[in-house]
Amino acid sequence: MQGSLPNNLAKKILQAAPKALSKPLALIPFTVKADLLKRILGLVLAEQAADDELEFLQQRWVAIEVEDLSLTFEVSYNDGWLVRPLQNAEVTFKSDSKALLLVAAAKEDPDTLFFQRKLSIEGDTELGLEVKNLLLGVEFDTMPTAVSTAVTKLAEALQSLQRKAEPQVA
Repeated sequence: MQGSLPNNLAKKILQAAPKALSKPLALIPFTVKADLLKRILGLVLAEQAADDELEFLQQRWVAIEVEDLSLTFEVSYNDGWLVRPLQNAEVTFKSDSKALLLVAAAKEDPDTLFFQRKLSIEGDTELGLEVKNLLLGVEFDTMPTAVSTAVTKLAEALQSLQRKAEPQVA
């Protein structure tokens, strides 16, 4: 009986955390969120921008829907990142925050999540593949230390909670 408490607690944390984050996130004006997203994209994809690997995004919009956080936005690149509310993107990536965090930390492969139906890509398939390949090409160790450390620690905490919530049967 004692062993079930940590499992139940881990499950509750996994379910409650996105809900707890989505409420205050909804109160933040979109312009503030957009500015933060531009800064993060600029840090994470600085090398790709310097190498002109983002040209395929000029005049093209990619939507990201983080379903459990009720966070939806579109991004484009034109000598700098552009972020706007959802309008008419050519391709849309949908997932929950847990799956996207694991992809960002290189702890999970987007293809695996796609085939497990934890990540959906709708719209222009060619553009979607280009974006996916761009993200797969990001070398995690080239990111600023603060970003890579934060993402890694969050992903490790998430994986630990997932293991406790769904222990493997021996």
